[in-house]
Amino acid sequence: MLDVLRPGVLEGLTVCVVGDGAAERERAAALGARVVTVDGDLGDEDAVAVAVGALGPIDVLVVDAGSEFAEAGGGMPGLRRAVDDGWNVVRAVVNAGWIGDGSDEGGSGGGGKVVFLAPIADAGEHANAVGAALENAARTLSVEWARFGVRITAIRPRAGAAPGERAELVAFLASPAGDYFTGCSFYPGAAV
Repeated sequence: MLDVLRPGVLEGLTVCVVGDGAAERERAAALGARVVTVDGDLGDEDAVAVAVGALGPIDVLVVDAGSEFAEAGGGMPGLRRAVDDGWNVVRAVVNAGWIGDGSDEGGSGGGGKVVFLAPIADAGEHANAVGAALENAARTLSVEWARFGVRITAIRPRAGAAPGERAELVAFLASPAGDYFTGCSFYPGAAV
């Protein structure tokens, strides 16, 4: 995989990776980002809010729904876990600092970026539905939260997408170049 980003491009940013996201963590750290994670039961909204609050300011949230889907065994349990747990973290991060305190119309949090990582469409029953749900969430929330400077994208890897390819795309979206993308989806890997 060809590196397309200059060294240090993510310096000064805090990237929170939820789920496995090992390649994404490694690439973000290699480009200078501080990488953190949310620990604990992501299904417990209150616990997630406390854990997110303890991390301090987050600039980019990466939700590896593919690993959450796989860890739950796929199917309907995987779909529920990937989508519901991802939403709990997104809501906590956005409310903790991206939309401000609500005292002014535009918010005072300064926004941030969310990158959803869907499972590969053929990763099992309902994997494609997880990807569709995340793509829909990216489109809908990008409109809802645009006034707060929140930019949301989804990555729906195709079969054959290498972890490094996905990680480079996540790093690109986290970088200043990613400021130009919101409400859209990317499909790395071999075309089917």
